[in-house]
Amino acid sequence: MTIHSENPFADPPDAVRRFRGRLGGAVSLWTAGAGAQRAGLTVSSLMVANGDPAAVLGLLDPESDLYDALEAGGTAVVQLLHGADRDLADAFGGLAPAPGGAFRLGTWEQTSHGPALVGRTRAHVRLDRSEDVGWSRLVVATIEEVVVAEDHDALEHRRGRYRHAPGHDGADGDR
Repeated sequence: MTIHSENPFADPPDAVRRFRGRLGGAVSLWTAGAGAQRAGLTVSSLMVANGDPAAVLGLLDPESDLYDALEAGGTAVVQLLHGADRDLADAFGGLAPAPGGAFRLGTWEQTSHGPALVGRTRAHVRLDRSEDVGWSRLVVATIEEVVVAEDHDALEHRRGRYRHAPGHDGADGDR
C-alpha cells in the first residue's frame, strides 16, 4: 500500500486524468477474500449493466491486493459508501494510514463473496473476465445477489474531492 500526501488530481496532471476527474461518480469499496487474505480497494470508476445476467464493470489497479484476491477467489463484494465513510475510503485507497489495517474501520460481516460493510447497499459478484485497458484492469463481474440498504448520504468523488450526495426517499423510482 502506498500512502499519498498529495492530491492525485492536482496540477499538473495529464489531460486524460483531468477529464476523468471531472466525470465524478459514486464511491464504492470492492472487497474479496476472508480472514488474513481479505483485501479491499476504493473504486469510483465503475458502471452497472442491467440484463440477464447483470454485471458490474470496474477499472481496478492490476497491482492491487484486491485484484489479486479477486482473481484468486473469483468473487467479491461491491459496496456503495456513505458520506461518513470518507476515512474508510481513504484508507482502502491508500491515501490515509490505517493502524492495524483498513478492515479495523467499520463494522464487517463475512459473506460467501467476501467481507461486507454492514448496512451498505452492495452487490455480490463473480469474476467473469478481465483485460488490460490503459493503466487499469477492466473487470467484468456477474452480479449474483444485490442487497439494498438505506442510502441517505452517498459518497461521491469529483475532481479529486469527496462530495456528499443527498440520499433518496424512494419516491423517484430508485427503490
